This record gives sequence, C-alpha cells and structure tokens, in this order.
Amino acid sequence: MKELLLWTLAYLLGSIPVGILVSEWFKSGDPRESGSGNIGATNLARTAGKKAGLITLGGDCLKGLLAVLLARLFGAGDGVAALAGLAAFVGHLYPIFLNFKGGKGVATALGIFLALAPMATLMGALLFALVTGVSRLVSLGSIAAAITMPLFICQTGGNWKVVYCALIMSGFIIYKHKDNILRLCQNEENRLF
Repeated sequence: MKELLLWTLAYLLGSIPVGILVSEWFKSGDPRESGSGNIGATNLARTAGKKAGLITLGGDCLKGLLAVLLARLFGAGDGVAALAGLAAFVGHLYPIFLNFKGGKGVATALGIFLALAPMATLMGALLFALVTGVSRLVSLGSIAAAITMPLFICQTGGNWKVVYCALIMSGFIIYKHKDNILRLCQNEENRLF
C-alpha cells in the first residue's frame, strides 16, 4: 500500500507540465503550438529563449530526482526507488494534467539516474555532450545517451532493477523520438546552429 501511494505521488510529480508553466511565465505562448510542438527544454529554448529552455531542463530534471529522493525518504531500496523514478518518467510522457500528451522524457530520466546511478549518468551526459557537440543535433545526442544508459549502469555495477528501468525508459525515449529519427534519416532535423 505504501509503495502504491509512493508511485502515485511520483506519477503526479512527473505530470507537472514544467514547459507549459515556464512558457506562461515568459509569456511566450503555448509551446505545443510552435516549434516542434514539444513541451521540453529544446523547444522552449527555440520558442521562448535559452533562459526558458534552461529553466525547463532544470525543472524536468528535478521531477525525476525528487521522485527517487521521495522514495528514499520512504525507506525504499533500489527497486522501489527505480519504480518511483519510472512512475515520474511515465507521468512526464503521459501527464494527467495535459490529457496524457507530454514530453520525450530525456531531462526527467537525467534526474532519475542522477539519484540512482550518478557515475553512469556522468558517462551518459558526456556522450550526449560529445554527440550533440559534433553533430549539432540534440535529438541524436539524446538517442545515443538513451541507448547507452543501461550499458553504462551495468558497467558501473548498478542494480539489475535499475538496469531494467533504464531499458524501459530507453525504449520510450527512442519511441518518443520517432519523428526525429525519420527527419534524421531524411537529413531534415533541425541543428543547434
């Protein structure tokens, strides 16, 4: 019963539409109606400015981090904490407050793994920065980091339950980037500069 309450709270936390709140604060209009139509940091940076993008990135990351920390506060082990992170991640992708139409989950996953597997997260962040820096494609960096996170967690001795959650999140992130993948294949994806 305690775990169910925890996972429900984590889902609701993940459902908070940070991008929408930030766009309202910056009075930049609904991000779902401009740019890529996504509520994440990259689209906010393009439609409302870099500051709005950074705040969105931080807020979405914080949702994942807080979900895991909340689980730890409840005395949860790695398995329950990983599921709390997964619940927040699902909340971000399918938020109850936005008719279950949310973001792609990269920043929220970053916060989750900062709490669950910090060394693996550092490796994933470095890979993201390298791929994004060379290609100038945020989507390609995100996909590369998502694919490799389960491997990095294994390499750094992570709990197998955390690895399973990472595999699930990786699959969702790749699925959520399906339009980006199509544009990448057609060489039509938007570059940073």
